[in-house]
Amino acid sequence: MPPNILQRRRRAVPDREPVVRLDAVATAAPPVTVSQAEALEGARAVFSGRSDEFERMAGVFGNAGIETRRSCVPVGWYLQAHGWPDRNGSYVENALSLLEDVARSCLDRAGLGASDIDVLLVVSSTGIATPSLDARLMERIPFRRDVVRLPVFGLGCAGGVLGFGRAAALARSDPGCRVLLMVVELCGLTFRRGDLSKSNIIATALFGDGAGGAILRAGEGAGGILAAGEYTWPNSLEIMGWSVEEDGLGVIFSRDIPSLVRTGLPEVAAAFLDAHGLSIGDLDGVICHPGGSKVLAALRDGFGLSEAALAVEADVLRRYGNMSAATVFFVLEEKLREAPPGRYLALALGPGFTAGFAVIDIP
Repeated sequence: MPPNILQRRRRAVPDREPVVRLDAVATAAPPVTVSQAEALEGARAVFSGRSDEFERMAGVFGNAGIETRRSCVPVGWYLQAHGWPDRNGSYVENALSLLEDVARSCLDRAGLGASDIDVLLVVSSTGIATPSLDARLMERIPFRRDVVRLPVFGLGCAGGVLGFGRAAALARSDPGCRVLLMVVELCGLTFRRGDLSKSNIIATALFGDGAGGAILRAGEGAGGILAAGEYTWPNSLEIMGWSVEEDGLGVIFSRDIPSLVRTGLPEVAAAFLDAHGLSIGDLDGVICHPGGSKVLAALRDGFGLSEAALAVEADVLRRYGNMSAATVFFVLEEKLREAPPGRYLALALGPGFTAGFAVIDIP
């Protein structure tokens, strides 16, 4: 058992803490659709003859469980060299457009105006912006000028689930306030044609662009976030993340990730649930970040899940690829529409190396 994770106070969350309602959930994806065949063709044009590993690894494109993904730039963009200013300029421009779409959809679905939002929480790890994306978004949508802003960077693929935890804590701290949580990841813009590493080849087969959002508030009613938490493994900083290079962000993937999902994640998840007076048996399903086909297989093995239990995750991966932190919003949106009512465990893994958890009640 991970050290100290069970030493904290047990909390029967449904009885002792108010439920944080999900008043709206929405997603957005950029307009360019890239087939996996196009991605492979483009990767071969970039890597063939320059990487001794590429042809041996090319099978990952067919085995990734992805048919299409969305991109904020046309395929030809990836075949050209780009420096930091070009990449980050495209990131800011396209991230803002997706965030605006997500924010307006959330407001419409909740029947709210921009002035009803008290907190803007924006999570992203695929670019930088100062002034931050939330400040820039205020010039497009008339949020109140005293709205509280919180930009969050560096959570990677776990940012969606961890974002729910941060947003829920803010909502509980000020009952009645409404928190607009938004996540945007433009993973494709991090592709660097000069990076011949295995990790970059794998990322080319997996990554897509997308955004998600939700409006949260503490209050009465069915459905919402019952509990949230996380666990960071010791001595694990090199498992996942970015390296800062002259021409952009370099992806860091460890080959050990599926093994950690299979052997380490279930134990940590059980400890999180136990700390909140729950168990795996109390759950009606999961809401997982589908990082790739190997991660989905590891989730099935580690938690003893059927293919049907992760069918939505597999379908989101097939249609959109790995959109990092935004992906879990696409899964959640589908499960809110289709899944039977019950208590679900949302989970994802990100740099740290960190597991993020949230118990979500679907009415």
